Amino acid sequence: MRRRLLGVAVVLVAVASGLAVHVGAADTAASDIAGDALYVIAAWGGLVALFPRWSSWLVGEIVLVWCVGVELFQLTGLPVRWAGEWPPIVLVFGTVFDARDLLVYAVTALVIAGTDAAVRRPRRRRLSD
Repeated sequence: MRRRLLGVAVVLVAVASGLAVHVGAADTAASDIAGDALYVIAAWGGLVALFPRWSSWLVGEIVLVWCVGVELFQLTGLPVRWAGEWPPIVLVFGTVFDARDLLVYAVTALVIAGTDAAVRRPRRRRLSD
């Protein structure tokens, strides 16, 4: 139950932070990178909330596949077209492809999965003692 609640809390904080960056920060490389990292973190939190027993690495892999898939989907031009019809869709699908985003997704997914695995490992050992 704790892990599920952690996932929900992470989603709420990441989405709030992402909205603050999206609305309040100047459109710079730093704000773009922050937004990308927060997108990964929100996706991670969502998966953890839904599937708290999944391994840290599995969650990280699925999140990375999702984020890369969304980024590649931008090459179709559909997200930018949809954003013209309903602007909030940008928060989920973005607009245009940026190869740098792929690197940000990979690094963030690796860091969050590694951190999660490191935190969970000692707890599992204590429970089995």
